[in-house]
Amino acid sequence: MSIIIPKNIDSLLKILSKDDSLFGEIYIENEEVLRIVVEPDRIDEIDWGKEQGIAFRKISENFKNYFGYSSQFDEEVLENLVKGLIKEESFNSSERTGFKTGEKLEEEKTYKKFLEERFYFLENIKKKIKKTKEIKHYKVLMNESKKEVLILNSEGSFIEQVRYYFRLGILVVVEKDGKLERGYDVLGKTLPFDKIVEVPEFLELPEKVSNLALIMLSAKKVPAGVMPVVLSSEAGGTMIHEAVGHGLEADHAEEGFSVYSGKIGEKVASELITVVDDATLENLYGSYKIDDEGIPSQKVILIEKGILKNFLYDRYFALKYGKISNGHGRRENFRHIPLPRMANTYIEKGAHNPEDIIKSIDKGLLIKKMGGGEVNPLTGDFVFEVREGYFIDKGEIVYPVKGVTLVGNGPQVLKMIDMVGNDLEFSCGMCGKDDQIVPVADGQPTLRIPEITVGGLVE
Repeated sequence: MSIIIPKNIDSLLKILSKDDSLFGEIYIENEEVLRIVVEPDRIDEIDWGKEQGIAFRKISENFKNYFGYSSQFDEEVLENLVKGLIKEESFNSSERTGFKTGEKLEEEKTYKKFLEERFYFLENIKKKIKKTKEIKHYKVLMNESKKEVLILNSEGSFIEQVRYYFRLGILVVVEKDGKLERGYDVLGKTLPFDKIVEVPEFLELPEKVSNLALIMLSAKKVPAGVMPVVLSSEAGGTMIHEAVGHGLEADHAEEGFSVYSGKIGEKVASELITVVDDATLENLYGSYKIDDEGIPSQKVILIEKGILKNFLYDRYFALKYGKISNGHGRRENFRHIPLPRMANTYIEKGAHNPEDIIKSIDKGLLIKKMGGGEVNPLTGDFVFEVREGYFIDKGEIVYPVKGVTLVGNGPQVLKMIDMVGNDLEFSCGMCGKDDQIVPVADGQPTLRIPEITVGGLVE
């Protein structure tokens, strides 16, 4: 690893661990990030940066977090920062301090071969976007990062890990008879670039997005109202992540800010529903071997056959509520304190054939891609946009729809689901919480919701 380790790191850890400290931790991170955006005839953006930082944390006996960080590795600077953390009167429970925020360091070398390989890959992606008169423009966005992490703590742990993230997004804009539509999709894996080129899904993405954009040219509006909805496995797990998952994170659930607070052991969903968060799944965008507090990743069953079983814990909320962290303490980078966060959240497979689920609908919607939305974790109420959907008539898919929103309540939807498919697919994303963004994956099989409010539509 290329991480710089301060010479006085042992003494810094001792300072964090003495007196009334329940837990002391040093987190060091070295990250290199590359972002490239290309259009049909030009490179729109190249952003390449590298930085290293160090963070210190102390959890006191009265369950207060004291946190500081620095991008400087001068021994005296770091010692003064750590000594400041143990003066409790200087900090609130979540207050941060930093001597100097890290600045992105551009590499002096050109890494000619490094860039040539990536531009060759992007050119192949561009060639696979459909060539039709309706396609007027497109963008291809590539994000790649390598993050080296070193964690030391008062329990004697010394943990190193290298993490790779790669994400490819494609936007295609189409026009016909003055009507503009677009298609967009993104695919991400926790793999280094030399492994990405071996994953066929990345080379299939351009055609998939092209087809979606073209399909949307024939999309229609449908009347608003209450109707049955089939959520395809292709929709990923946006619904489970946003409408349910955040309410199962311990900072919300244990502090009384979730609809699931105080309900461990109670029935909160249909008996057909089992919800899991598993960071150990290979190569998914939310996967990791250890979390950002040095705890090994785990498969955590949150809801089992409708019964609420567990929440997602980091060290702080596990200590505070007499639990054991289940490996879900995550942070965006060294400037942030860890929080309980989802990783790969999904609903397990059921027994129904997805085609039979669609055929069971007289009139309703099939949702293949979810868009953005809003959720209240305290109540579970949500409003979601639909990026790709189709109207179902007498069990047949008849035409694509647009302008659709789904309005409902997450816990109520989980209780209503009456058919669960034997398929399972994941989508990748970036999850925001408390001004921190972390990579995640969400998944689900095909699901039937007997009734949900479809809004935002005008005939």
